[in-house]
Amino acid sequence: MNKRLLNLYSLKFNPFSSQVPATALWVTPQIQSFCWRIEQQIGEGGFALAVGEPGVGKSAALRILSEHLNGLRDLCVGTLTRPQAKMADFYRELGHLFGVALSPSNRWHSSKSLREKWLVHIEAAVYRPVLVIDEGQEMNASADLDSRSILTIILAGDQRLARRLEEPDWLPIASRVRSRLRLEALPPKALQECLNHLLKTAGNPKLLNPSLIQTLCEHATGNLRLLMNMANDLLAAACQQEREQIDEKLYFEVFALDPKPAKKT
Repeated sequence: MNKRLLNLYSLKFNPFSSQVPATALWVTPQIQSFCWRIEQQIGEGGFALAVGEPGVGKSAALRILSEHLNGLRDLCVGTLTRPQAKMADFYRELGHLFGVALSPSNRWHSSKSLREKWLVHIEAAVYRPVLVIDEGQEMNASADLDSRSILTIILAGDQRLARRLEEPDWLPIASRVRSRLRLEALPPKALQECLNHLLKTAGNPKLLNPSLIQTLCEHATGNLRLLMNMANDLLAAACQQEREQIDEKLYFEVFALDPKPAKKT
């Protein structure tokens, strides 16, 4: 987001961007409860599960959780970015995340080295590793990390992940899921609360007028990502035209339907 736009609308950051500071994100009671449950689970190991269709706030929930956990002492949070990778790359990334020299050609030795590294830290400094895996439905279920006592793993994905956990190969993991977060499409009132929170945190609670906020939330079909994308399009259009006010008039200009072709006579 360029400084011209931020200055034009007195914004600290773009409230509709996917890069909103984690501390500025809207935290629902449901997500707050999930963060608390994960905090209590740290050190006891096991899995946690966050599922939801694309755009309902799953990535934001993971960012909120990571921010919360990073504020705790003696805790190391790693985020696996390529769960679909082959086993060698899987161990390579784990080694990078937790500072363990791994040999991907020897899977048993790699797992053993990682486990021993964690145990040493746990005994010496009450160190607790947490692994966040987004798009968990792409993960290879044969990853043989023992999370029963030393590792807490948060799996996040869409409904395909929930279905995979019912497959025989995934049952050992499913049986060790201790905390769950299920995100669904939000009603317009909740979307309005989220939008108002972001605008206030960004420094300009009146950036969008109330009627436009209501219109956006009613047309977002409960999807946070769609809501933010529409609002961001309006912000960009307003900046281009140097409009002082972002209102419904601009909404209908930006999202006007293509005119229907005239009927032949």
